[in-house]
Amino acid sequence: MRVSVIGSGYVGLVTGMGFVKIGNKVVFVDVDERKIQMINNAKPPIYEEGLEELMKKFKDKYYATKNYREAILNSDATFICVGTPSREDGSIDLTYIKEASKEIGKALKEKEDYHVVIVKSTVLPETTEKVVKPNIEKYSGKKAFEDFGLAMNPEFLREGVALRDFLNPDRIVIGVKDEKTKEVLEKLYEPIDAPKLIVDIKTAEMIKYASNAFLATKISFANEIGNICKKLGIDSWKVFEGVGLDHRISPYFFRTGIGWGGSCFPKDVRALIRKAEELGEDPIILKAVMEVNERQPLKMIELLKKHVPELKGKTVGVLGLAFKPNTDDVRETRAYIIIKKLLEEGAHVIAYDPKAMENFKRFYPDVGEKIEYAGSAEEVLEKSGVILIVTEWDEFEKLDYSGKIVIDGRRIWAAEKTARIYEGVCW
Repeated sequence: MRVSVIGSGYVGLVTGMGFVKIGNKVVFVDVDERKIQMINNAKPPIYEEGLEELMKKFKDKYYATKNYREAILNSDATFICVGTPSREDGSIDLTYIKEASKEIGKALKEKEDYHVVIVKSTVLPETTEKVVKPNIEKYSGKKAFEDFGLAMNPEFLREGVALRDFLNPDRIVIGVKDEKTKEVLEKLYEPIDAPKLIVDIKTAEMIKYASNAFLATKISFANEIGNICKKLGIDSWKVFEGVGLDHRISPYFFRTGIGWGGSCFPKDVRALIRKAEELGEDPIILKAVMEVNERQPLKMIELLKKHVPELKGKTVGVLGLAFKPNTDDVRETRAYIIIKKLLEEGAHVIAYDPKAMENFKRFYPDVGEKIEYAGSAEEVLEKSGVILIVTEWDEFEKLDYSGKIVIDGRRIWAAEKTARIYEGVCW
């Protein structure tokens, strides 16, 4: 099948290349000239495991353009994969969604064949039918479910292993209203062996939010228990090993530490809170989930001050800037909160991350331009006697932390074994 993908960030690029891998031809549409050029040169504009190899191997099966018309007239289905960032008040910003649906509508005006439009961006319930649908109808002069298909197909990709998740998902959720669209999506996903759940459009939208909100809740719950365990001298990882053996609960997402970041959980939980309030609900659990997560990174500073009460003029090493390992994404990273606090306390910060240093400096100029960046993790250890571990990159397990004070937010076993003084945030 011929597929067009609007937006070539993490979701768009991985989705498009996933469809290429299972035998389709793909056209990426983006407004960023740099991204277009990189994709056309088989170079991923983001870091994601296995992506570059895949792009090189199938470079004759895809290309990128700025031209919506060209992409839509030369494809059978279009996936909307643009960003849906948070506004200041936590509500969802639909600017890119509205722009994409308007441009798709204009292109569909010229097309006679039945074309299916699928929203993959994370959007709140009713967005597809109340924002995307009227926009496409207005600019195309066509009617949804009769002249063109419309569906919602949420993504459940974890950054760092996103390609693997696309090709081997736990489930594929398809929100549809008409039979023709359902058949197109079933055919497109036929090569992927996974349960396929067919629901209505707004149910598909809600499944994504409920999933992310629950995972965020599980981590915040674990950290709240972990904070109690720390005060009692109990290893919370052992506690959750026992808890997770209960088949009703499962062991996943019980890694206690300094909390969650990234482009999904913070944005999605905030948006769900805002939506609930608009509907007259008071989502007290979701609010608590956010509050626990915002406080959690500062536990590192509390523990550090136990051993180094005065931080002014001290050099503190920070290992990890990405919000999680195996990605260069720094959105909502816990490193920002921690480094900001260290600078406020007057410390000199030297940081290292294998992939995310450039992004950190660019995303957070207020903090990123005031710290020193090391060329390696070893250099951080050479220059500082105090180390904070913020991201659990594999390479940090290969270091010798002898003689160092280490405050660990992610459980690096090598640090636990070799550091002179070792403190885990929740263990």
